Amino acid sequence: MSVVAFERKQDSGEWSEKELSTLVAALGAAIAKGPGREWETGMTEKGDAQFYLLGPLPDQACEVCVSRIGGRYILEDGLGRLLFEHRNLELVALHARAAVPSTSWLMVRAITLWCAVRNTVHEKVEPLLVEGEELFVQFVPQLAAFA
Repeated sequence: MSVVAFERKQDSGEWSEKELSTLVAALGAAIAKGPGREWETGMTEKGDAQFYLLGPLPDQACEVCVSRIGGRYILEDGLGRLLFEHRNLELVALHARAAVPSTSWLMVRAITLWCAVRNTVHEKVEPLLVEGEELFVQFVPQLAAFA
């Protein structure tokens, strides 16, 4: 009689400590970015494990989701679009790190403000300086007569 060893099926609804540490290590910089950013775990309707990276407070919208279905890891963005799929969790974690939005809204607002101020100076203040220079050129000869 021959015995065939089958792979033991782990509880599909829970992440192992190694899997969680891999995901948290890869997304650690994104988690530490701001207050209220955190991660959560959950399950699909069929009981497969899911990992969610949540955005900043107050909304805490899902930015990235990693699901383990069978032996495959599926990476999706916050809208549920498939970004990457593979059997190697480290590879999926690297793609998840790249998928996290990195541009700060504060930086976007600062650049927009700078462009608005520059445009205002160019359109409003610069013509006033040119007119003032023309007036100065016209009145200098008359001021020289008083000297």
